[in-house]
Amino acid sequence: MTLFFPPHRRTGTAVTSNVILMTTSASVPVESAGTAGGGSVTDRLVAANERYAAAFADPGMDARPVLHVAVVACMDARLDLHAALGLELGDCHTIRNAGGVVTDDVIRSLTISQHKLGTRSVVLIHHTGCGLEAITEDFRSELEMEVGQRPSWAVEAFKDVDQDVRQSMQRVRTSPFLLHTDDVRGFVFDVKTGLLREVDPEREADPESAQEA
Repeated sequence: MTLFFPPHRRTGTAVTSNVILMTTSASVPVESAGTAGGGSVTDRLVAANERYAAAFADPGMDARPVLHVAVVACMDARLDLHAALGLELGDCHTIRNAGGVVTDDVIRSLTISQHKLGTRSVVLIHHTGCGLEAITEDFRSELEMEVGQRPSWAVEAFKDVDQDVRQSMQRVRTSPFLLHTDDVRGFVFDVKTGLLREVDPEREADPESAQEA
């Protein structure tokens, strides 16, 4: 199987391996928020936007992603998805949350993406060392004790990252709201090596991992 991400308006080359090299933002040195010359982090971002807008030119793009693909990934700051997947502005829809899990709100976004903006493929990306592997659904009870109200949402914590990718793929493939569920593939990004490893959707979960979860 191949994962095909051609650059914007150019012909790309298919990668004929289930292991794909990725980069992370952690490899790029950035200025610490504390050395931004005073002000808050938000002030720094606004100032950066002013510099960006000064040289900005309307690219004249349509709202529909050029590659007709939606990428669902974890919000982890180490994942620089566009650079890692060879994507350019306008190529895809990117949907991110804690864990990159497929929740009702992710289905909402994917439904709009497919019905109104023409996407057909779905790529799901979890990663090693995810924070959701270090907590449990007890986090909701802890919040209730702290603030006096129990969250209505699930934490979506997991112990087996591969099995959670499989669960996410299954949620997409069985959703009655999605038009296109034939091209749904899941991956785990290794934060130590920068490799993207494809998850077999048919393999059963490790019994020991399932018992721990």
